[in-house]
Amino acid sequence: MMRFPFRVLVFAALTGSLASAAATQVSIAPIPAPIRSGYFTISVNGHTTPVVHAVSNYYFLSFDYDGPAIISVRAPDPHYWDRGVEVQPMRYGIRPVRRGAVITFPIPGPQNGPVKLVIARPGDHFVDSQMLFLFGNPPDESHVTASTLGVRYYGPGVHHENIDAHSGDRIYLAPGAVVFGALNLWQVHDVRVFGRGILDYNGPQNPHDDTGWIHRPNWHCIVMDHAHNIEIDGITCIVHSRTWQIQMTGSRHVGFYNVNVIGGNPNNANQDGMDFLATRDATVRDSFIRASDDNFALIGNWDGYTQEAMRKPGGLVSNIDIENDVLSTSISNTIRVGWPEKTFQSANITFRNLDVVNTGYGACMVPFAFFEMWTDPFGVETHSNYHISDIRLEDYYSLFQIRQPNSSVDGITFSNITAMDGPPMVPSVLSGPDVHGVTLGGVRTLGSHAWQDSQISLDVKAGTAQPEFRRGSGEASWEYWPSLVHPRETVTFHVVRPAPRWRYEWLFGDGTSATGTIVRHAFPDTEGTLLDGSGRFRVLLRASSPGHSDVWASKSVVVGSRALPATPPPPSLGGGLAKTEAGGTTIWSGFVSVTGTAGYTFTLLTSREATLQIDDLPPVHSPEPRPQVCSSPGDAVQATRVSANLRAGLHRIRITMAPGIENEPSQNGQPVLYGESSIAPLAAISAVATLMHAAAEPASSPMGKRR
Repeated sequence: MMRFPFRVLVFAALTGSLASAAATQVSIAPIPAPIRSGYFTISVNGHTTPVVHAVSNYYFLSFDYDGPAIISVRAPDPHYWDRGVEVQPMRYGIRPVRRGAVITFPIPGPQNGPVKLVIARPGDHFVDSQMLFLFGNPPDESHVTASTLGVRYYGPGVHHENIDAHSGDRIYLAPGAVVFGALNLWQVHDVRVFGRGILDYNGPQNPHDDTGWIHRPNWHCIVMDHAHNIEIDGITCIVHSRTWQIQMTGSRHVGFYNVNVIGGNPNNANQDGMDFLATRDATVRDSFIRASDDNFALIGNWDGYTQEAMRKPGGLVSNIDIENDVLSTSISNTIRVGWPEKTFQSANITFRNLDVVNTGYGACMVPFAFFEMWTDPFGVETHSNYHISDIRLEDYYSLFQIRQPNSSVDGITFSNITAMDGPPMVPSVLSGPDVHGVTLGGVRTLGSHAWQDSQISLDVKAGTAQPEFRRGSGEASWEYWPSLVHPRETVTFHVVRPAPRWRYEWLFGDGTSATGTIVRHAFPDTEGTLLDGSGRFRVLLRASSPGHSDVWASKSVVVGSRALPATPPPPSLGGGLAKTEAGGTTIWSGFVSVTGTAGYTFTLLTSREATLQIDDLPPVHSPEPRPQVCSSPGDAVQATRVSANLRAGLHRIRITMAPGIENEPSQNGQPVLYGESSIAPLAAISAVATLMHAAAEPASSPMGKRR
């Protein structure tokens, strides 16, 4: 095999980026002392700066620039990045160069919109995690100064004020301005709030109870009451207290453009990103939201938790367009429509071109989802004409939970939805006798285009109309060989069914890329995309064509120095893994039989503390348990993953599960496992390999697959 020079592979892309970034102009405003932090130090094309300490353990930097740039991040400890680093969204194909405390990587210019990045160590996306956000903006062309006529000007520095907007106001928050207070748009019209400044809100809400829903001035970072013709552009909201971050009630013609919203509450609840209450004709574009609850909530009204308040009919929510956004939350859903006992209507809602980088894990009476539309028999809701398209799910608990026992749903289209890195934690649910017109076109959540319920892990309840599966806007299936990949050796990638006039771009997960229907590449090391030593590279293919939505496809490529040899088979084998109990701990043991020599990734789903071990590799431990909320029992389901190069044949597998409630809805009495390899796309384990046990061991039941 051809071997690529190691230095060329690691540094060529970065060196080329340095040359293209040399002419880029960068503008970074001074950060006022009350929010300035040296925890991270960032360099943008050689311009070095501290960061903003936003809230909790979240930090960020916002800057303007006009072309490609090189970013360096210095962490507080030389071993900070030892267990890896993840830079999202994945579509940028970033894997940093790591040298001790410093990571370095290129970013594109903002010509196609602002660049918004989330940087963290692998698995750090919950409320107690340390996270760094970077917001690269196109240059501010407003040229507003303190002497500009007709503008309420907040200059660089600190301001302590709740801003009460008046009809006709133009309010400018300059770069480096920090306003400690709220923005109130109360029964006003024709207001524009713009700039690069910061609203830093910390209200008097009870941290141990939900009072964040209250609709009043000074109770949210931004609040609107029957406001009309409102534009918010370029600013950042920081929210400390337990309250809905941006709340709109009865408002019309509202636009948010390049707005950043960062909330972090230690109690991890009731800190929605944006709430649309009886609001119509609204747009959210090119924005970033980090929430501690739903990113977006659409609802007719909210007047409290009493039965009378819950059942009070609400107003229409309609003509909402949300697009080109990067979304992150520590808990709950990306999108929530309605709530039990609510009565209202919604129509003509569009979500398009979203990067869902972090999502909530667990349940609040029902499992969390990318899209939740849930009520109970006392709620009477009517929802129609939803279009959800071009969604990249980098992290998700389930695709949707549509549960409408006494409500009407007509016309929800999911198109071009791609799970970028792994299976759902729990199945999606579609339920309701008057739920119709649910369409799934070009949905790829389990490694291939879905044509039936099982291929997205969907449970359609009795009495509910089946969804319609359709072809997507394009195809991006791909394969590679050889199936056994070693570092610095050539691998050939090819599009299975290339189409005329489509462009194919490969992101190899090591910071490099290529274009073409057939390309060759060599991986530089066995560190993996996350620099975590797993050997697993997340390779993405992006197919694009004028007039069509981009189509994405993802696979794991395992790079290793050697392949584990197969184990000699025992005298006789039975189906499934053997189950034993020891002091409340459940142990599953046996063999996984693989038919081809290749790189494999196995993913265990469970809500219990667990370990997963293949052959003599060190056991991999499950993530830290995350309790469910709203009195839902037990912990959230999470993934435990092992990647290895395996020779064809039998390999020992051992799973241990600590005592606890199991919230992974297995239907066959066996642990829920997914598999993926160069010769089999991501699927339930039975489609990739066979689980077996020595016949002398009792198996719990034959191995099947989760619906």
